[in-house]
Amino acid sequence: MEKSTFVYVTFIRTTPEKLWQALTQPEFIRQYFFAAAQESEWKVGSPWKIVAPDGTLVDSGEVLEIDPPQRLVLKWRNEYKPAAKAEGYSRMTYTLEPQADTVKFTVLHEIDIPESVFIKQVSNGWPIIISSLKSLLETGESLEETRSW
Repeated sequence: MEKSTFVYVTFIRTTPEKLWQALTQPEFIRQYFFAAAQESEWKVGSPWKIVAPDGTLVDSGEVLEIDPPQRLVLKWRNEYKPAAKAEGYSRMTYTLEPQADTVKFTVLHEIDIPESVFIKQVSNGWPIIISSLKSLLETGESLEETRSW
């Protein structure tokens, strides 16, 4: 089956533990993810969601795999845009690999639909979110454009 895939790899000057905190703790996430909250118990089978500052449900899903601080896999559906929501669930994987004084951080987002509307959307969103995350961890400040919805 043909599918749509987005992959982004960067190196962040931090530790796997600090990057893991930034990916799973609401106070970190809000700083680089457009002030949105990600809510989950971070256990396999737990529901997961992103909520905009105004309370709008943006994305939802479930924790499929979790291996702190190395790997997180989420079942992910867009709830905000009808065309993306109609495609159903995608799969998003974070992989953290220590490399000397940095962490090789890989985001893989995929769905079993060719030419996915949702994957096109995340292909525009992930680069700025990950760049802002990198900036936050390396300098203490996220990118201005990712601080608010």
